[in-house]
Amino acid sequence: MDRFEKVYSQGVIDIMEIWVDRETGINYLWRQKGNSGGLTPLLNENGQPVITKQYSVNK
Repeated sequence: MDRFEKVYSQGVIDIMEIWVDRETGINYLWRQKGNSGGLTPLLNENGQPVITKQYSVNK
């Protein structure tokens, strides 16, 4: 569990969270509603993954 860090969370039943991969800096959006959920990379306006510089390999 050390590789990923939850940086944002909202909701109780209808949950949205943002997780950052500490090795690559890539941000992921986790969406859960009831018993269903899904994970996807968070993308910027150009379709590129959002990268948190603090964790980026290419600092």
